[in-house]
Amino acid sequence: MEPGPILICYDGSPGSNRAVDAAAELFGSRHAVVLSVGPLTTAAESMASIASVVPGDAFEQLNESDANDRAELGAQRARTAGLDAEPRSTLDSPTWEGIVDVAEDIGAAVIVIGSRGLRGLKELAQGSVSHDVATHAKRPVLIVPPPAA
Repeated sequence: MEPGPILICYDGSPGSNRAVDAAAELFGSRHAVVLSVGPLTTAAESMASIASVVPGDAFEQLNESDANDRAELGAQRARTAGLDAEPRSTLDSPTWEGIVDVAEDIGAAVIVIGSRGLRGLKELAQGSVSHDVATHAKRPVLIVPPPAA
């Protein structure tokens, strides 16, 4: 495996918690960057930002703060599991693009990401960040599946 850090994608979901746990189990005490990617703005925020009472970057700042908080929670979980982890956050849309960009930026040895286990029409309708990351990343991607039902 390449000498770079492990990039663990974290959004606070059960799937991302499983990804942190799997990374710790597989990679031991290696250095990890726990990444949370927040949206630049949601559709509702875009509409609200048109109103004159909302400063232009208020929602972006809120989303950045939320992403920072999630990244820190994920890094704490990773440290508890035995990894040498640091938090990192970014805002990007689509989410997979932010993940791939950060992986390139830090020279990640591997990207670890959880999966919701969607298939067929559900995956098509809701999208799959893990699938998009695996398709676009130029490095190994470990997709951690949801628990067996």
